[in-house]
Amino acid sequence: MSKITIRKATGRWVVRSGGAVLGETSNALELSEGDLAPVIYFPREDIAMAFLDKSDKTTHCPHKGDASYYSIVNKSSVTENAVWSYEAPLEAVTEIKGHLAFLHLDSVKVEQV
Repeated sequence: MSKITIRKATGRWVVRSGGAVLGETSNALELSEGDLAPVIYFPREDIAMAFLDKSDKTTHCPHKGDASYYSIVNKSSVTENAVWSYEAPLEAVTEIKGHLAFLHLDSVKVEQV
């Protein structure tokens, strides 16, 4: 099993797509899993949910549980399944409940500001 650690991400974080700021927070979480790059999770209340459209895609992680996906919809584009959330994460990672993570794509930027 790969070890998962979750800690408060330092500083302010912003996520942008298609020229729009989707969210900005000082309350992000950083999840590290094994050798994978750390993933920043944004609190749902700090994300403009109007830009997100829930999709039918789901995936299962044996360490985190079932993930639901969202597409980012803005004036210029739709980025399919670019956002995920564990609505009912496993007990070991309950801190990420109510948080959203974003794929790192050319059209989606997650940055510390």
